[in-house]
Amino acid sequence: MIHFARNIKLLRKRKDRSQEEVSIALDVKRSTWSGYENGVSEPSLAMLLKISGYFKVTIDKLLKNDLIKLPESKISQLERGMDIDIAGDYLRILATTVNRDNEENIELLPEKAKAGYTAGYSDPEYIKVLPTFSMPFLSKQKKYRTFQISGDSMPPISNGSWVTGEYIQNWNSLKNGHPYIILTKDDGIVFKTVYNRLEQNKSLLLVSTNKLFEPYEIKIDQVMEVWKFVHYICNEF
Repeated sequence: MIHFARNIKLLRKRKDRSQEEVSIALDVKRSTWSGYENGVSEPSLAMLLKISGYFKVTIDKLLKNDLIKLPESKISQLERGMDIDIAGDYLRILATTVNRDNEENIELLPEKAKAGYTAGYSDPEYIKVLPTFSMPFLSKQKKYRTFQISGDSMPPISNGSWVTGEYIQNWNSLKNGHPYIILTKDDGIVFKTVYNRLEQNKSLLLVSTNKLFEPYEIKIDQVMEVWKFVHYICNEF
C-alpha cells in the first residue's frame, strides 16, 4: 500500500471531486476516506474493488505504481479504461471458497442468483453464500464454477442446464470456435462460442449455435471474467 494513499488523492483531484463527494459515491464515511488518503487506514478488499471501479484504474496500478510519476498521456489512458489487463499480469481478484480439507469448491450459481453476480463476483461475502459441491474427476489444480444457463441460443444445451467452466486468467489463450462463459458489465453472464479478435481490435466475437441468433461483438473492456466450458448437466435427452 506504499503508493495507494497518494494515488487516490491524485485521482480524486483529477476528477475535481471533494473528499465528501467521493465518500458519498463510495458509501463510506468522510473520515474513513480521509484516513485512506492520509495512509492511516486501509480499505477492505470489497472497498478496494469499489475504489478501482470508481476511478477506472486497476487495483494492481493503485497499489504498486506511483501514478504521479507517470506522464499525463498514460494517466489519461488509465482513466479512460484503456489499460486493459488481457494477459492477467495485473492483480485480478477471484473470490472463492474451500472445503474442510482446504480444497477449492465448485460454486453453483443458479438462475435466481445471476442478477447479483455482476456486482458480487469478486466479493467474498457474496461468493461464500452460494451452494457448493465437488467433482472428484476434475483437476484440483484448476478453479471451476457452475452456472445455470437460460435461453435456447446454445443447443444442444437446453434452458436451465448447468454449465461448468474452468477459470481463465490469460484471455489471450481463448481459442476460436470454443464455448466460453463470459461475465460482462452490461449483459451479465453469457454462454457463447467465442472467436478471439484481441489482436485486431481488442474484442471478442460471440456466436450462438442456434442460427436464429445473430453473432455480435463485445469490446474486451466490457469483460470481467472468462470461464472455459468443461461440461454440462441437464435433465433433457
